[in-house]
Amino acid sequence: MEITAAMVKPVYSTPHPLAGEKVPLTVFDRAASDLFVPTVFAYPAPAPSNEALKEGLRKALAPYPHLAGRLAVDDRGRRFVHVNDEGVLVVEAALSADLSDVISNGMPAGNVDKLYPTLPEENVGAALLQIKLNRCRCGGLVIGIICHHHVADGHSMSTFFTTWASAVRAGKDFTFPSPPFLDRAATAVPRGTPAPVLDHWSIEFNRSGDGRSSRQYAVVPMEKIKNLTVHFTPDFVAELKARVGVRCSTFQCLLAHVWKKITAARGLEPEEFTQLRVSVNCRSRADPAVPMDFFGNMVLWAFPRLQVRDLLNSSYGRVVHAIRDAVARIDGEYIQSFVDFGAVADASGEELVETAATAGTMLCPDLEMDSWLRFQFHQMDLGSGPPCAFLPPDLPIEGLVLFVPSRATKGGVDLFMAVADCHAEAFEQICHSVD
Repeated sequence: MEITAAMVKPVYSTPHPLAGEKVPLTVFDRAASDLFVPTVFAYPAPAPSNEALKEGLRKALAPYPHLAGRLAVDDRGRRFVHVNDEGVLVVEAALSADLSDVISNGMPAGNVDKLYPTLPEENVGAALLQIKLNRCRCGGLVIGIICHHHVADGHSMSTFFTTWASAVRAGKDFTFPSPPFLDRAATAVPRGTPAPVLDHWSIEFNRSGDGRSSRQYAVVPMEKIKNLTVHFTPDFVAELKARVGVRCSTFQCLLAHVWKKITAARGLEPEEFTQLRVSVNCRSRADPAVPMDFFGNMVLWAFPRLQVRDLLNSSYGRVVHAIRDAVARIDGEYIQSFVDFGAVADASGEELVETAATAGTMLCPDLEMDSWLRFQFHQMDLGSGPPCAFLPPDLPIEGLVLFVPSRATKGGVDLFMAVADCHAEAFEQICHSVD
């Protein structure tokens, strides 16, 4: 395998207004996991040349200058994004294998972590966006990407990805879209006198040095956690929606279904409680609302909670209602309370540590759910069609669940899930049953 690496910097027609700025992390940024998030896309031959991809990247980065910056630390020990245009790391690898040897039936034939750049040992000072272009012997292409979560959430990154694809596809005819909303400070404005109505410790944050949270979870060796992939056909999704009995989204009905099935597979005691951690995009829920094209982090979490007995005996409609009720509580007042909480913590000098689980954590009896179902894969067309495969990384936390649009069938959904090895077989046996 031949590998080269270089920094790619944005090309500006005029200097960006944020050039050189030291942008403090918002309370939403600090609630996000302090890690790089990998994503992998695969394209069959003919795929654009590496030079075309890098040239498109230079253009696409111009409206998103944070991605070419670096995390740094101020004299108070707090992180900020230095918009210094140091660039995006692009690694180019020539593989001695065909695409069919790397991707089989839409899944990686080997370790997916070999397809994206090596995760940095230190996040401060590292390139915030790193890309690996894996050129296959047959001309196919696998693009592995890692981006630090403090810079942007999934909604923001999907917008950037489509801008990059558009720049590659259009070449010299590319015209910049309307610039995204970049005023991070405007998304987290506390009241004149900050007045949080909720205690957000152990919900979104822990105190520095306090490893405790409201839920205590075991940590196990990684070999005790198994990654599963399950495909749900459009007909199966339609049947689930019919079972719900009221209009609901694909995400809601599948969320209710998977919650029921993994709870049954785990063999939990009927009196035990189980809860979900569901990510919620707060842009339209804030008061005032934040533009949907805001580039940054603006996600909080809802926590539907049911007793095991109730969950297993309840109709799909009732479980969906419990999920909706929890999500509805993430409203303007909750979001303002969260922002005020951050302001109070800052004023008192308390460090905010996100409550995200670490590798090897067993979330049982709980689950953490995320959805990429609104990701517009067809807009990732580099000029010869959309990606033939989308690959999430190996999930290192038991109970972590990701829903992704299927590349195999239109309207289908692929479930990527990490489960305890001892529960995997039971889940696979019942995951397509709606009884």
